[in-house]
Amino acid sequence: MPKLPLEIKELTVGQLSERSGVAVSALHFYEAKGLITSHRTAGNQRRYSRDTLRRVAVIRVAQRVGIPLRVVAEALETLPEGRTPTPEDWARLSTEWRAELDARIDQLVRLRDRLSDCIGCGCLSLDRCALRNLDDRLGDVGPGPRRLLSRRIAQEDHYTSP
Repeated sequence: MPKLPLEIKELTVGQLSERSGVAVSALHFYEAKGLITSHRTAGNQRRYSRDTLRRVAVIRVAQRVGIPLRVVAEALETLPEGRTPTPEDWARLSTEWRAELDARIDQLVRLRDRLSDCIGCGCLSLDRCALRNLDDRLGDVGPGPRRLLSRRIAQEDHYTSP
């Protein structure tokens, strides 16, 4: 789609979709979740303000790096009057998400590095495993592969293998 002329202040859902690269169905989903808003014309057609393009871009970037939509919605709710994020807003939001992203990166690196090893699931089927969960001691901490799911447990593990 060619660049929209600046005098176009309101976009149809099709224009917003084409310009943002986001499917119409996804835009409707974002709207249902309160991430974006539109108003209705006399003919009951949706119209989005032009600045919705930036809001959709922020949503897509956040999704791409793994920020859940619930967290994105909470962040966008902090903006006065639901306005579109400014560069300063983006700096603040991205800083707030940094710790979560760092934890996800750490978890993915540990998962990648230990993927072929035991994952502390309690199965005890492997007799030699750096992540061995002897006697399923981590079962008291919670379900699932505890050493891969929790950074704190991996760093402060009291249940080390013999």
